[in-house]
Amino acid sequence: MEHIIYDCDNTFGVPECPVDDGLALLYLLGKPEAHILGVTTTYGNSRVEVVYENTRNMLKDMGRNDIPVLMGGKSRKDRTSEAAKFLVERANRHRGQLKILATGALTNLYAAYELDHDFFDKVSEIVLMGGITQPLLLNGIQLDELNLSCDPDASYCVLTEGKNVSVATGNNCLPAYMSHEDYKTRLLASGYSIGKYIYEKTKNWFDVKVKVFDLNGFYNWDIVAAVYLLEKGFFVGHLHEYQLIKDDLIRGYIGSQQAPYTHTINLPTILNVNAFRDEIFCSWFRVNFPSQ
Repeated sequence: MEHIIYDCDNTFGVPECPVDDGLALLYLLGKPEAHILGVTTTYGNSRVEVVYENTRNMLKDMGRNDIPVLMGGKSRKDRTSEAAKFLVERANRHRGQLKILATGALTNLYAAYELDHDFFDKVSEIVLMGGITQPLLLNGIQLDELNLSCDPDASYCVLTEGKNVSVATGNNCLPAYMSHEDYKTRLLASGYSIGKYIYEKTKNWFDVKVKVFDLNGFYNWDIVAAVYLLEKGFFVGHLHEYQLIKDDLIRGYIGSQQAPYTHTINLPTILNVNAFRDEIFCSWFRVNFPSQ
C-alpha cells in the first residue's frame, strides 16, 4: 500500500479552468494500491478557496468523504495553513513511507518544512509536475510555466531540501496529449458511468484549447506525475545535474546545466505513449462511482 498526499490546485469542472489535477486525482482513486491520506489544496489554477470547495465536492461525487481535504496557503506569503500542519503530522505518522504528489504551487510543502526542518527527511518520495527546461510551445504559441513559478522560494526549497524528487516537466509532458475525438470515444463508449461523468465535467475545456491554441485536444500535464508516482515502468528516468538558481525559478526554469552543478534531479520521460494512455483510462474506469 502506497501512502500518498496529493497537493494540488484542482479546478476539475470549474468553467474555463484546467482539468488535469482532477484527472490525476481520479487516476489515484482508481489505483487499488494508492492509500490517499488526504488532499492538500494550493493556488494557481484559481484561488485556494475555489480549489478547496471544488475538491471537496468532487470527492463527494465519488462517495469518498473518507479522504480529508485541507486548505493551504492563499499566496506565497501565506505560510500558515491546515494543509502544512497536516503534511507534518502525516509525515511523522508515516515516517519513511509517505509519498507526495504535488501539481501546483509548492507553498504548502515549504510551509511544512518551516514547521519542521526534518520534514523532507521523513518523506520517502516527492513527484512534482511543473518547471520547464526550454521554451514550451503549444501549436507555435509560447506558454508560461504555471507551477514552480508561482512560489519560486518554495520551489527552490523543495528541489534542494527534498529527497528522492522527480519532476514531470512541461516539456516532458507534451506526449500526454489527448485529442478530443479519442478522449470522448473512449470515455463514452466504455459503458462506465464514470466515463460519462469525466467527459461531462471536462468537455468545455476543449473549447478553451481551441480558442487559445487552435487545438482540439489538451495536454494532460498532471497525470504524468501521478502515473510516474505509482507506475514507473511506463517511464525512463533521466538524472540531470543542474545549477539551481532562484531567479530562474521565477520563470519556472529548472536551472542551468552549466557548472558549477548544485543538484541532481530526475526528469522522467514517457516510454510508450499508447501504453501510458491505456493505463490512464484503465485506472479511471476502476473508480467506484456511486451511480454505477
